Amino acid sequence: QVQLVESGGGLVQPGGSLRLSCAASGSIFSGYNMGWYRQAPGKEREFVARITNDGSTNYADSVKGRFTISRDDAKSTVYLQMNSLKPEDTAVYYCYAFYLATKYWGQGTQVTVSS
Repeated sequence: QVQLVESGGGLVQPGGSLRLSCAASGSIFSGYNMGWYRQAPGKEREFVARITNDGSTNYADSVKGRFTISRDDAKSTVYLQMNSLKPEDTAVYYCYAFYLATKYWGQGTQVTVSS
């Protein structure tokens, strides 16, 4: 069982930045593929970014060039650096870990981009 705890959400003005963190339990974090999804009100959950256990990354087109995913295996933590935020980035952001064909989810953290 993998447990995930997100933090770092909040209210930010358009053009601002936030860094989300996701701390994972388990002694084999380095073996997990990690990533982020988000869900805006009235919309389906959508993919944002992923990072594999060897550090390869992928991004949704809507965030490419603005968001950066990274991981610190020593801290069992994955990060999502979000720059140049837009109102359409407002959503609950969910961290996930994928290991042995199972996807584990965090509880989510709210990001609101508004002036």
